[in-house]
Amino acid sequence: MQDLLSIETACGALLFDPAVGNIPRLRFHWAGRSMAPLYAAPWRDEPEAQADASLSPAERRLAGDFFCAPFAAAVDPDVPAHGWTANSPWRLEDRRAGRLRFGLVRDVHGARITKDLALAEDAPLVYQEHRIEGGEGLLPVSHHPMLHLSGQGRFFTSKKRAIFTPEQVFQPGRSCLAYPTRATELTQVAGANGAPVDLTRWPIGVRNEDFVTLVEAPGATLGWSAVIREDEDDIVFFLKDPTVLPITMLWFSNGGRDHAPWNGRVLGVTGIEDACFAGPAGEAAALRENPISAEGVATGLPLGEGRSHTVRHVMGAVPRPAGWTEIAGISVAGDRLTISDGAGRQMSLPWRRDFLKGLE
Repeated sequence: MQDLLSIETACGALLFDPAVGNIPRLRFHWAGRSMAPLYAAPWRDEPEAQADASLSPAERRLAGDFFCAPFAAAVDPDVPAHGWTANSPWRLEDRRAGRLRFGLVRDVHGARITKDLALAEDAPLVYQEHRIEGGEGLLPVSHHPMLHLSGQGRFFTSKKRAIFTPEQVFQPGRSCLAYPTRATELTQVAGANGAPVDLTRWPIGVRNEDFVTLVEAPGATLGWSAVIREDEDDIVFFLKDPTVLPITMLWFSNGGRDHAPWNGRVLGVTGIEDACFAGPAGEAAALRENPISAEGVATGLPLGEGRSHTVRHVMGAVPRPAGWTEIAGISVAGDRLTISDGAGRQMSLPWRRDFLKGLE
């Protein structure tokens, strides 16, 4: 097992696992508080799970956030779920104050993939950039951050044009949503029992396992998601360029998987996964007509000789200001990031100008 690598600044610290490309630990420091938003599976340190050859490396070492290429099942049966980016080693190529740069040891569809991780020196933010060069075919991609809540939470997001559940029930007997279904309001998604489910109030069910796909609204220039964690009394948020990642998935895992190594132990975890993909059916679904492409958005990145793609993503967390009960919006302008609540109050953070557009 490769040693974990670390980054630390005045505003946070993270550990990176180069064996599988994930972030098992992340802690932000801001306004006199410390916040640890991400989840790491308990079996990462259990010998039985680590020796189980039936588990993919990504599942054995499940933690934090990782980059999926492709997302879910690959067309090639020899490629593990979520691709080599989540299941094989990354080589350290450069290390500077607050930053790490890696190259994936394996290629993906003939493409070279590099990863840049940076913790801001002046704000509680993690900047991630993945560059994909060359290759061939259509590649669905996704970030996979797993947020942990000790209790209840409220979810807020940029405007979406559609909300889907997959064709197949995500976890038979443990899913509280209807499958398949389509909605346009997060508060009115059909439930398995016929009653609507409000996806903005967490948890959405008891001992459940569910999966929802949100499609960004037309013309969006910034995609964002934010969660107020009540017990933690903080706000965790994610930012993306919706022209590159037009999808946000919500994976609700709340004790609904009974098989090993899960054993009903994963509670209060929600994946907030920004993506360009066709759904949990994986790579094959992106190669044919599907409900996501029917909404007019891309479901994969087209690879080719001499062609490159850059996927940028930002994660952050701040203590919740007194009296804030909802998030009305997140915006970036110049070198400032602004979070607004429903009463018109604002908080501002330093921001890497034009990071999401790659114009720095």
